[in-house]
Amino acid sequence: MSLKSIVRELKEMKEGMGNISKRGEGRAGHSRVASQTQWPNAWHRPNQRQEEIEQTGSWAHLPPELLFDIVQRVEDSEVAWPERRNVVACAAVCRSWRCATKEAVKTLQQCARFTFPVSLKQPAPRDHPIQCFVRRDRATSTFRLYLGLSPSLHGENDKLLMAARKVRRATGTDFVISLASDDFSRNSNTYVGKLRSNFLGTKFTIFDSQPPSDAVLPPTSRITRNRINSKQVSPRLPAGNYEIATIAYELNMLRTRGPRRMHCTMHHIPLSSLQADGTAPTPTNMVHGENPLEEQFTSMNLSQGKGTIHPPDANNTGEPLVLKNKAPRWHEQLQCWCLNFRGRVTVASVKNFQLVAAPGAADQPTEVPPAELEKVILQFGKIGKDIFTMDYRYPLSAFQAFAICLTSFDTKPACE
Repeated sequence: MSLKSIVRELKEMKEGMGNISKRGEGRAGHSRVASQTQWPNAWHRPNQRQEEIEQTGSWAHLPPELLFDIVQRVEDSEVAWPERRNVVACAAVCRSWRCATKEAVKTLQQCARFTFPVSLKQPAPRDHPIQCFVRRDRATSTFRLYLGLSPSLHGENDKLLMAARKVRRATGTDFVISLASDDFSRNSNTYVGKLRSNFLGTKFTIFDSQPPSDAVLPPTSRITRNRINSKQVSPRLPAGNYEIATIAYELNMLRTRGPRRMHCTMHHIPLSSLQADGTAPTPTNMVHGENPLEEQFTSMNLSQGKGTIHPPDANNTGEPLVLKNKAPRWHEQLQCWCLNFRGRVTVASVKNFQLVAAPGAADQPTEVPPAELEKVILQFGKIGKDIFTMDYRYPLSAFQAFAICLTSFDTKPACE
C-alpha cells in the first residue's frame, strides 16, 4: 500500500469517527464544511465509543518502528499547507499514533513548519524570517493573518494562522485574537489571547491565554467568579490572562514630521536569547478547552480568564528584550522617510515599521553581537488596499508578532 493510500484511509477513518458523536458534530462540524485554510479541528476529546473504536481499529496495533517510519515519511513529504493536514490526520488516529506524531514533529524553530496551533506560540527560526500577510476587513473590524509571501490568486490555498477583531471600549480598545475567523468568544477553545490599549492609544499590553512556557505559574491577581465556575477552567493552570509584553508609542505633541516611534518590551524573552547559545521560551503544550487532542498530542490544557496573571520574576532570566524602531532616513528626492523593506512593502504608510533589538542597559552588559542588534526582527508594511505584509524572525512567535502589528491599526491622535 502506498503512503498516499495510507494517509487517505486515515483521513477517512478520522471523518468517520467524527460522525459518531453528536457532541463532536456540534463542536467541529462547521470546520468540515469550512474552507481548507482553517486550522484542522482535531483537538477535541473523543468520547468513550470513539476511544473504543480507536484502540480496536486496524491501525492501532502497528509495531512501533513501522508506525514511526510511516509518520516520519508523512512529516517529511508534506512540507506545506494544505497538504500538511495529513500530519494532523496521523495524530488523530489513536493514542499510539499521537505519540509517534509528537516524536516526529519538531518545533517551529527547528523545522520552520506550522503543524499544530502550538506553533503559533513558538519562536521562529534563527536563520530566516517567516513571511506572512494580513488582510483587513473594515466592515467587520477583523484582521486575518495568513502564511505566505502574498495573497494567492483565488485565496483557496492561503493558510489562515490567526484572526483578530477590534472591539472598542469606553477606556480603550481590545483586539481579541482567535484561531478561527468567525469565533472570537473568550470562552471558545479557539481563543489565543488579546491586545489592550489605553485611552490615548499610546500604550498596549499583550495578554496570552497561557503561560509563555510550559511551567505552571500561580495567579497573583483577581480571577472573576464566573470564570472560576466555568467548565473552561483548567485543573492544572489558573484561569487568567498572562501579560507577556507591553508596547509604548512616543508622544508627538509638537506634531513634528516623521514616522511613529515605539518600544516593545518582551517580558519573558531575555536579551541574552540573541546570543549564539541563547534560548527563548518555547512552549510545547497548547492550552485548549477540554484537554483536547494535545492530551492526546501534547497534554495541552486551557487557561483563560479576565483577570491578569503576572508571573514571578524567577521566570525572567536577565534583562528583557526591548524592540525599537529602526531609524529611517529622509529621502530628499521623494520627500519622505524611507526604509529598506527589500521589496516586501510597496505603499507608503504611517503604519510601516521595522523593529530591531535595543542594546542593553549600561549597568547590565551582555554578550550580544553587534550584528544581532542590526537584524530586523519584525517588519510590517502596506502592499495594497487593506493588505499588509508581516515578516518576523527569532525570538518572536507568530502570536507576539501579530499582536505588535495590530497596534498600528488603533487610532493614535497623540502620536501623529
